[in-house]
Amino acid sequence: MKITIPELSLVVLVGASGAGKSSFAKKHFQPTEVISSDFCRGLVSDDENNQAASRDAFDLLHYIAAKRLAAGKLTVIDATNVQAEDRKPLLALAKEYHCLPVAIALNLPEQVCHDRNQHRPDRNFGFHVVQRQSAAMRRNLRNLKREGFRYVYTLNSPEDIEAVSIQIQPLWNNRKSERGPFDIIGDIHGCYDELAALLQKLGYEITESYYSHPQGRKAVFLGDLVDRGNRILDTLNLVRNMVVAGTALCVPGNHDMKLMRKLQGKNVKITHGLDKTLAEIDALSEDTRQVYLQEITQFLDSLISHYVLDDGNLVVAHAGMKAALQGRGSGRVRDFALYGETTGETDAFGLPVRYDWAAEYRGKAIVVYGHTPVIEPQWLNGTIDIDTGCVYGGKLTALRYPEKEIVSVAAKQAYCESAKPFLPVEDTALTTQQQLDDVLDLDDVLGKRIIETRWHGKIGIREENAIAALEVMSRFAANPKWLIYLPPTMSPCETSKQPGLLEHPLQAFTYYQNQGVSQVICEEKHMGSRAIVIVCQSEQAALKHFGIESEGIGICYTRTGRRFFNSPELETQMLAKLQTALTTSGFWQEFNTSWVCLDCELMPWSAKAQELLQRQYAAVGAASQVSLNSAVAALKQAASRTIELESCLAHYQQRAEMADSYVAAYRRYCWQVDSIADFKLAPFHILATQQQVHTDKNHIWHMETIAKACNCDPALLLATNYQVVDVNDSSSTETAIAWWEELTSQGGEGIVVKPLDFVVKNDRFLVQPAVKCRGREYLRIIYGAEYTATENLDRLRSRGLSKKRSLALREFALGIEALERFTQSEPLRRVHECVFGILALESEPIDPRL
Repeated sequence: MKITIPELSLVVLVGASGAGKSSFAKKHFQPTEVISSDFCRGLVSDDENNQAASRDAFDLLHYIAAKRLAAGKLTVIDATNVQAEDRKPLLALAKEYHCLPVAIALNLPEQVCHDRNQHRPDRNFGFHVVQRQSAAMRRNLRNLKREGFRYVYTLNSPEDIEAVSIQIQPLWNNRKSERGPFDIIGDIHGCYDELAALLQKLGYEITESYYSHPQGRKAVFLGDLVDRGNRILDTLNLVRNMVVAGTALCVPGNHDMKLMRKLQGKNVKITHGLDKTLAEIDALSEDTRQVYLQEITQFLDSLISHYVLDDGNLVVAHAGMKAALQGRGSGRVRDFALYGETTGETDAFGLPVRYDWAAEYRGKAIVVYGHTPVIEPQWLNGTIDIDTGCVYGGKLTALRYPEKEIVSVAAKQAYCESAKPFLPVEDTALTTQQQLDDVLDLDDVLGKRIIETRWHGKIGIREENAIAALEVMSRFAANPKWLIYLPPTMSPCETSKQPGLLEHPLQAFTYYQNQGVSQVICEEKHMGSRAIVIVCQSEQAALKHFGIESEGIGICYTRTGRRFFNSPELETQMLAKLQTALTTSGFWQEFNTSWVCLDCELMPWSAKAQELLQRQYAAVGAASQVSLNSAVAALKQAASRTIELESCLAHYQQRAEMADSYVAAYRRYCWQVDSIADFKLAPFHILATQQQVHTDKNHIWHMETIAKACNCDPALLLATNYQVVDVNDSSSTETAIAWWEELTSQGGEGIVVKPLDFVVKNDRFLVQPAVKCRGREYLRIIYGAEYTATENLDRLRSRGLSKKRSLALREFALGIEALERFTQSEPLRRVHECVFGILALESEPIDPRL
């Protein structure tokens, strides 16, 4: 006997003790799929036969079953289940989680069950128990279907049980293996001419009686093919032919199902455009009408409520689909797919009031739907409504997937008047997503989190670090809507063993050579502070893309999300000059964008770190100079009195020189700032523009593209000096090392060494996106005035880099993930999951001097 079980179902084994339920379950199902009442008794009482523990055991069984069904896992209940009252809570679970209940009854003769129990020392009950259970089961067998079991299988002998084979069948809505690409088309309502025009615009070609795409793309129709339009049956034929030919998928709309019920002889109201569909049917000749009606009824009846596509990353349904209902099968799931969720009330236009399920959506799959006409498609929490009211004179719209590109054709005319007037969307209006993003939910950023990234897999965030990030963001951060990216920390190169040095470019080149990277770029490390700059072409662009008004055309913020400038006037002036430079260089037209996010260095360092300089560096430097110079003077005076103090005096003179070098080192980073003319901005990455993250370009492209804008305002913008190095060519590396020595000898901070490609991944892991190689004197600021003393250098050379490098990679992956999510119109909570993650990782206990 072949038993077919839907992949998402609750399988209830029914049978008296000794019928072989546990053996059957062990043979045909995975151990994790089976929940045994005996095992649950053992868990709660240490005795699987303790009948007194049955209540607690079944509470546990139902709890585990609920968790598995909620997770979409096949679940098998191994218990006697011979009484209707025992099966009732299991059927309720199946209904609650929209799973198909399946009963497999092992209806063996009583004597067989009793004989088996005799050979089991843990089953010391009498024959009457088996007799009672068998009688109860036989009484209930005929009622299992009536109770609510979708499938019932009865096995009446050991031979039947032995001959069983079980096949797990995917649900009809499971098309996860189909990965596209897809062209998803909104409600058509009989607008055939517009549909044909849209398919042609999408690149489909008509062959014989159906459309197909030369590149193998597949159309997905979101239902409501019929009613209201002027060529309804032509539309039905076109879609049906494509589905039959395999070049399209189609889900039903509520209008389609109403037509089907009418064709099946059901009593339905002839409203909402159904009269136009029936008029076209009546116009068919007698010879063709019956055959056509039979074919079209079969087609409509075959449509599946919704589809789960592309490994579960895409869901299509006429009216949408909550995360908890996706990939499940029940009457409620089908109703939701057809109508959405309504309150039972009507609005001023006589239309049903619907719950805004998309506002609360938190699923990972993109949900594409129609049903409710909108002027323009709008993303909301990873869902998009693409019914743009073609039949009302709007547009017929398609979403290209995975590109997420909107393609539309305008309606030739208004074929029907909408009950609810279409109002044009003003350019200054916030999108639904932006309005929703005005309030952030703590649950989206707090607690222990696992963040999925494209480049580094799963990244864990500890709860205590998340709390620290929230503290920083809530107290000090700029408007969260600007914060689409935070830069990663950067690891230094391996520690050098060269005399007097802690870092040297040779170690950076060796690292990348060992990682299989042949070409790197060495960029001059500027003497400033890391700054992220977002600048928009206009204030309207800031409102449209970031949902921010009355805050100018952009922002400059630090690597912890704080505004860089204390003076709003200085920020406004800098952004205006940068915007002008981008406009002059033709940047907006070249990238077809109205905003850009830049990774920069802003100088001087003292502009941000003035308080740090005054309270820490200047205080340490002044105290060191005063005390050491006094000590040297005293030692000189003592030495003049013929006291043998040469070695001691030399030691203190060396310390005094190091203190002077310390003061000189940080002073290079400071200059007086009175106006915007005193600042220098050095962009080095074009991180993102409209709908595009530029991590696919190499660093030479970034340098050259940025230089065009820098040349348009050299007073503010500073193009970064760089060299391209072949790490396998000794002459190339020697030239770069000489350049580093020249930079650092003149007081420069050093260089940053990066792979030529923005992102490099080996077979197993990411390669460091950058390593810094700082100069000898700059490191004096970091490690202290006397770090170059031999005994101190020897100790510092034992520094470990593994934690720093791990942190750098995780933050780098999170930063790219945040930008990709933003440019792909994902909700702000998804972007901030990554941004908060970076800030949280900064709380990890890692030596800040690295």
